[in-house]
Amino acid sequence: MPKIVKMYCPSCKKHTPHEVERVRKKKASEFKAGQRRFRRATSGYGGFPRPKFEGREKPTKRVALRFRCQTCKTALTPPSIRAKKFEIVEAQ
Repeated sequence: MPKIVKMYCPSCKKHTPHEVERVRKKKASEFKAGQRRFRRATSGYGGFPRPKFEGREKPTKRVALRFRCQTCKTALTPPSIRAKKFEIVEAQ
């Protein structure tokens, strides 16, 4: 995918160049309820409470993208797409 694409910006109300960036997952908080529950279940004697996942890996991964308008700097995050291989390249 090109690094800069021209698309509609709802903030500017016209088509403007947008910079494409891949959304990375941030580190999960240790204080969320689900993580606290997981830590409580896995702690102490008895080991891991769930069976290991047995199965194949999916052939495609979801790629979350963020499009940032170059005029007003507003970011758009449309629904993620599936791709086997994804890279952002500089436009010629």
